[in-house]
Amino acid sequence: MAAKKTARKTPEPTLRHVWLAGLGLIAVARREAVAAATDASDRLQAARKQAETFAGQAQRDVLGRLAEVREQGEASVERFSADVEARLEPVLTKLGLKKPARKAAPRARKKPAAKKTRSTPVRKPAAKRTLRRSRA
Repeated sequence: MAAKKTARKTPEPTLRHVWLAGLGLIAVARREAVAAATDASDRLQAARKQAETFAGQAQRDVLGRLAEVREQGEASVERFSADVEARLEPVLTKLGLKKPARKAAPRARKKPAAKKTRSTPVRKPAAKRTLRRSRA
C-alpha cells in the first residue's frame, strides 16, 4: 500500500503566536543590550588604561627633559660664575678687597701629633659692666 502524503497546512497566526513572538523578540533584544553594555564597558576600561599609560609616559618624558634642561642650566650658571669671578679677581685684588689667590699645594698627610696639655689655665669670663644711665 502506498502511503498517502498529506499536505500540511501552515497554521494561521493567532494572538498567542504574536504574543510569543513578541516575548522572544524582547528576550533577544535584552540579551543583545546586555552584551553591548558589557562590550562598551570593556572598551572604556581598555581606553582608560591606555590613557593612564600614555599620561605616565608623557610625565616621565617631561620630567626627564626638565632634568636635562636643569643640569644644562646649572652647568651654564657655574661656568658663568667662574668666568665672572676669574675676571673680577684682579680688580678686587687691586682694590684690596681680596687677597691674591694662592695655588693650592698638594697636601701631605701628617702624622697625628701627641696631645699637648695646656700651660695656662682657662680664663674666667669677665665681670659684666653696669651701664651708665644718661642724665636728661
